[in-house]
Amino acid sequence: MYKIRVRKLRFVGIDLAGSEKRKTGFCVMDEKLFVKTKILFKDKEILEEVRKVKPKVVAIDAPLALPKGRPGLGKKYSKFGHLRECDKQLLKMGIKFFPITLGPMRKLTQRGIKLKKKLEKEGFEVIETYPGGVQDILKISRKKNLEKLRKGLERIGIKGLKKDVSEHELDAVTCALVGKMYFEGNYLAVGDEKEALLILPQCSNKWLTFIFQIIA
Repeated sequence: MYKIRVRKLRFVGIDLAGSEKRKTGFCVMDEKLFVKTKILFKDKEILEEVRKVKPKVVAIDAPLALPKGRPGLGKKYSKFGHLRECDKQLLKMGIKFFPITLGPMRKLTQRGIKLKKKLEKEGFEVIETYPGGVQDILKISRKKNLEKLRKGLERIGIKGLKKDVSEHELDAVTCALVGKMYFEGNYLAVGDEKEALLILPQCSNKWLTFIFQIIA
């Protein structure tokens, strides 16, 4: 009798840096919340890793769209506004973030949009998320305290974290978790779909029950 191999569902989280010279956190998560993380640099490396994994969802920590009607990020386009609808919703929720037109965020936005286009061209589903906001919603520490963030992620069921895991990897893990929740329908999409949707957790009773079953 031949054994049928059932391929595990996988989700990728990317804590994208604004430059290929800086560290980008990369995480692969399976349906049981087991993770493997690493540090990458170049877009080519990121694309190669995603191709290997063939994830159901790629969740990226980077702005993946400009404000509606704004053709570019230069100062000459400032009259078109600095905030997207999803950014305005974050403000209403009391979640702190950096506007996409602020200094270094411009390079990150440009890189994020470019990477999204490449991934979608290859057939991958890509979503935008924000680890800091996710961590606030899940009531776990942000990366300003790595040990508390690591323990917080482990407390909600994440397995396989290295003891020396970096802040970039922990944010990538957070992104991957959102990708999984999005795939399962336990998510909140904020913003204007004609502009950009930011995906955040929606901690339903179904999700919490699932987490407790895994921890047990």
